[in-house]
Amino acid sequence: MAQLIYVANVSLDGYVEDADGRFDWTQPSEEVFAFLTDLVRPLGTYLNGRRMYETMAVWETDPSLGAQSALFGDFAAHWQAADKVVYSTTLSEVMTSNTRLERRFDPDAIRAMKAAASSDLSIAGPTLAAQAFKAGLIDECQLLIHPVLIGGGKPAILTEDRLELELLDEHRFADGVVSLRYAVGR
Repeated sequence: MAQLIYVANVSLDGYVEDADGRFDWTQPSEEVFAFLTDLVRPLGTYLNGRRMYETMAVWETDPSLGAQSALFGDFAAHWQAADKVVYSTTLSEVMTSNTRLERRFDPDAIRAMKAAASSDLSIAGPTLAAQAFKAGLIDECQLLIHPVLIGGGKPAILTEDRLELELLDEHRFADGVVSLRYAVGR
């Protein structure tokens, strides 16, 4: 069965965006971007909420972005080829290929996707991930911890349940970012 992996850029104090909704502090160095590209390359499906989808859609809707470098082009090609599921009650239509719009989060549908998938899936965005954590669907967390304190905003992990995590891997980057990969216990 495929794994569902929660991927997030996180401030040292645990937020994915500041109180004003900004996440400009997550701008990756070339080294971190290459790592992220390698991380998502084997993924076959992205599960995103509306805001994350709209943020990431530029990798398909703005061809100049992928043309900036070979690294950006590689990421853009992967993003465009991958299947995408967007969970939104407000989005009227999708703007990228290989994309399906879902109006509600259905844990049984995610279980079926995992069972049928030939490659792992990712989930991004803390609100959507909170539903998947609650349903016991997330198998791994891949957190990129940025060396910044933002003092408040949207927490990276929204759960009321206690979850035991097992450290699987860690990696330190020259710019101070640290990648932590955890298995989620049940």
